[in-house]
Amino acid sequence: MISDSVYLISNMHPIQEKILKLMDRQDVSKLTLRAIGSLVGEENKPQKVKHHLSQLAKKGLIRLDKDKNIIEQVKSGKMKVGGLVAVPILGSANCGQALCFGEQRFEGHLYISSRLLKKVKNIFAVKAVGPSMNKAKIGGQSSITDGDYVLVEKDCGALKNGDYVLSVIDGLTNIKKFFRDQENHQIVLVSESTQDYPPIYIHEDDFTDYFINGKVVQVLKRPKTDQEFWQETSGLDVLKETGPISKEDYNYYNNLCSKKEE
Repeated sequence: MISDSVYLISNMHPIQEKILKLMDRQDVSKLTLRAIGSLVGEENKPQKVKHHLSQLAKKGLIRLDKDKNIIEQVKSGKMKVGGLVAVPILGSANCGQALCFGEQRFEGHLYISSRLLKKVKNIFAVKAVGPSMNKAKIGGQSSITDGDYVLVEKDCGALKNGDYVLSVIDGLTNIKKFFRDQENHQIVLVSESTQDYPPIYIHEDDFTDYFINGKVVQVLKRPKTDQEFWQETSGLDVLKETGPISKEDYNYYNNLCSKKEE
């Protein structure tokens, strides 16, 4: 279960953590900045408290309404105002080698129109790092490139061959395509990239160091800069359509999708 009350944020100031924990216990809307400061160990420093409240609002962790004197936490789920959905961001995941630590890091929310979401409940977001899934087709359309936000469904039930997953191996996170190779008693995590990334092979007895956080259900694309757009356009004629592994190996694991699982 993912809770909004978990504050494992790598770049959060300790005062901001204290303010959020205070807001878990009581409504601070009617408190003065000086009173909030005294409760978080910052006596007689109202301007410092004001600054950190502003920073929390910029991160999307709280909502400030000066006119109505409201200071409240932003909870995951559909918001009352505007009909947007607040999706929790739980850090980053690597799309190349597994280099990002998998410790849950709540970093705020993405605000998304419900019309843009394929799923609304039971999802969280991670930021993709690396190019190893830039040929993937999530939902038959979207690839995963560096800087995109990936929406993950937790408690997704049984996985099928060909699903895209967010997994943790030895405490490191990665996004890959999932294949259960029952014949060889292994799980294979495959990259789909214009670069050469070898698969990850996991024996069925090594599952204690491997678990799946959820299934990738959608990608929210990062807007391209003008420079990226022209670089991509000029490079289209030189991109190779080969996969990250040999065609024979890739076809073997891809064909597992059509096999009936026992």
